[in-house]
Amino acid sequence: MAQEYGFEYELVTYKWPTWLHKQKEKQRIIWAYKILFLDVIFPLSLRKVIFVDADQIVRTDMGELYDMNLKGRPLAYTPFCDNNKNMDGYRFWKQGFWKDHLRGRPYHISALYVVDLAKFRQTAAGDTLRVFYEQLSKDPNSLSNLDQARAKTIDLCNNPMTKEPKLQGARRIVPEWVDLDSEARQFTARILGENPDSPEAIPSLSDTSKTDDKGVDHNLKDEL
Repeated sequence: MAQEYGFEYELVTYKWPTWLHKQKEKQRIIWAYKILFLDVIFPLSLRKVIFVDADQIVRTDMGELYDMNLKGRPLAYTPFCDNNKNMDGYRFWKQGFWKDHLRGRPYHISALYVVDLAKFRQTAAGDTLRVFYEQLSKDPNSLSNLDQARAKTIDLCNNPMTKEPKLQGARRIVPEWVDLDSEARQFTARILGENPDSPEAIPSLSDTSKTDDKGVDHNLKDEL
């Protein structure tokens, strides 16, 4: 894949500190690694890091995010949108521990963020996060849950109201998904020496999706 698409990669690993409360669920371990050990998991020569969820669809040059002025801050996250008030009951930061902790401040999602590693290390942000995590992890309540047409990236979150599978939602919401998925399938089949599977039949969305003169999908806007 690196040869096909022209990129370089390295694998990194880091042993979980014995003094830090360890998570047992694989998903929680992954979540912790992507935030708690940013200052020690990467080489000192690396200046910035952009984290992108595997199910994130990128529509722009990520260099724009890499070059963004963080104004002296070590991290930059995306505020979570809350247009659809019907989803409030599923937003854990709108109730209980996190509502009290945030005190009206916006909740930021970790599906896409950029890190200035030099500033992160300089300000000892890693130590601060690990100490804060250690305090929070002792309280089970704190860890109960750890406009699209112009969007530059789209995160395929599960919809707890409809239970719609992510791939089905991708086909309905993201116009370019079918082509992206087909390209990935063909590439994988070629690497494995197999014949690519025939493209899956994609149901027409013309009966379920209405767009205005600006090309905005109103069904999609209702979900945001």
